[in-house]
Amino acid sequence: MPQMRIKEIRDMPSEERAKKLGDFRTELLRLRTMIRAGGTIENPARVRELRKTVARILTIENEEKLGLVKKKPKEKPKPKKKEEKKKETKAEKKK
Repeated sequence: MPQMRIKEIRDMPSEERAKKLGDFRTELLRLRTMIRAGGTIENPARVRELRKTVARILTIENEEKLGLVKKKPKEKPKPKKKEEKKKETKAEKKK
């Protein structure tokens, strides 16, 4: 499983983040157990990747709990172009 990006984590609902956190912690525990038992694992870098991902999820959860993250504002309607304004003013003058 590839590393999760911060944007992906932020876009998830809190329940899904909690589920992923549990999955990652379980996988990390399994890998650490294999290492301590003297076995070899396919990808040793996966342990580091999992630790960082768990930390990212916990950080984002904590930020939301404390209210440090600003929600994205809704998009504002774009102003009319200058050409459209000019056409409107000419039409109004004719009336």
